[in-house]
Amino acid sequence: MVDIFAALENRGLPIDAAARARLGRYIELLLAWNERMNLTAITEPEAIWVKHIYDSLTVFLSPHDPSPRSVIDVGTGAGFPGLPMKIVRPELSLVLLDAREKRLRFLEAVVADLGLQDVRLVHGRAEVLGRDPAYRDRFDLAVARAVAPLSVLAELFLPFVRPGGLAVAWKGERGREELAGAGRAITALGAEVAAVEPLALPGAYGSRVLLWFRKVHPTPERYPRRPGEPERRPLR
Repeated sequence: MVDIFAALENRGLPIDAAARARLGRYIELLLAWNERMNLTAITEPEAIWVKHIYDSLTVFLSPHDPSPRSVIDVGTGAGFPGLPMKIVRPELSLVLLDAREKRLRFLEAVVADLGLQDVRLVHGRAEVLGRDPAYRDRFDLAVARAVAPLSVLAELFLPFVRPGGLAVAWKGERGREELAGAGRAITALGAEVAAVEPLALPGAYGSRVLLWFRKVHPTPERYPRRPGEPERRPLR
């Protein structure tokens, strides 16, 4: 069994006993709910710890970690990476956004069970919420894992980031290739590439790339476009 807590501590991120217990309970709830709804295709416990929990927390291992106060997780799904981030850093103000209501019912149960505070669950489309003044250009950090190709994702999550804030996308082996094809989208949304950070998962679980973006000016008024338009006509 891979000891992700030892791996995290070796890289400068010790996890206290309370957070470890909450992460374990989160996995228990995930597996229980997964029996009646499709939350994750990964069901082997070690793989969940590495590919969901450790992977989510790699944002805090980065030299680019902005120590944010406000975070929005766009297309959160089963809560990754946002909930592990919140469990480890309870001081975060977190918004979990997803278009599928049943996933938010699961997340509501997790948040209540773990007693997490300052977590807002939002059912909706990023293209719509990104035009809401309460969310647009407001967050220190936007995060997204396995949501969409980067040329699409840029339009979905960069509008939430305040000028001077950061966004990070978790990508697999094709991350650099996606980045090469998303330059226009990143620039059009008022951002620039801050870093391309490769990382290896512990055990034999492969590697990832974290793509970091810095918001340099407010989102142009014409973005995001109406729902579905970023997928149909990505900015290239």
